[in-house]
Amino acid sequence: MATLNHLEQLSKSFDNSSRMPVLFLGHGSPMNAIEDNEFVREFKALGERLDQPNAIVVVSAHWETTGTLVTAMNQPRTIHDFGGFPQALYEVQYPAPGHPELANDIAKMVEPENTIALDERWGLDHGSWTVVRHLFPKANVPVIQLSLDRTKPANYHYELAQQLKKLRDKGVLVIGSGNIIHNLRRVAWDKLNENYAYDWALKASQDINNWILEGNHENLINFRKHGAEFDLSIPTPEHYLPLLYTMALQDSKDDVSLFNDQPLGGSLTMTSVQISAN
Repeated sequence: MATLNHLEQLSKSFDNSSRMPVLFLGHGSPMNAIEDNEFVREFKALGERLDQPNAIVVVSAHWETTGTLVTAMNQPRTIHDFGGFPQALYEVQYPAPGHPELANDIAKMVEPENTIALDERWGLDHGSWTVVRHLFPKANVPVIQLSLDRTKPANYHYELAQQLKKLRDKGVLVIGSGNIIHNLRRVAWDKLNENYAYDWALKASQDINNWILEGNHENLINFRKHGAEFDLSIPTPEHYLPLLYTMALQDSKDDVSLFNDQPLGGSLTMTSVQISAN
């Protein structure tokens, strides 16, 4: 009953809308925030096609916590959570407002209650603002972040995300931000800007892409059961798990497409996903 009540509360915040798409964005290097390259141009083109949402919820690879948190401040800070980059990158601010009411609704619409706690300290990390700023450069859409509970398995994240599906009908754009193939220890730095993948990364990427397009969520959730190529491609799960938050919001009649589907440096992919009502 609590869940239904808070869905009703959510409807007071936002009018019903046509069903919003869901995105997974391969965010890559923080430098994508200020560079003009093929990936950034695709993000900008996507932003021009999207209807402006009432709010944005981002699940970023760069906010891992014990327990799940949601940002609930009025004005989230721009977090420069990286080192060794040009000063121009540290000077970028993305002053989008937060939305405490939406954060509170999300915290209370998920069962069991108290699964999601409110956070007043985080903000927008680079997994969020470096890509969202290309979609909505005016920073006039409220943005909140949902953290990744590092203690939970993949199926937990998928099932939690499924409870957020109603957001799509309230004009809320949900974005997972990470990189599907992400092994920084194996990067061929001399080929970081080349369309190049190791055989194992190519195999895992092709299988995952096929499962995304086929709607095979079971294989996506059970990525640890598919062998050595996957262990090398996803040595730690934080950059992969945001994909599950995206896929969990898919309906059977949705259209699914890939863009920026390119490997870099042997062990990274920039593959992004758009799920849209047809």
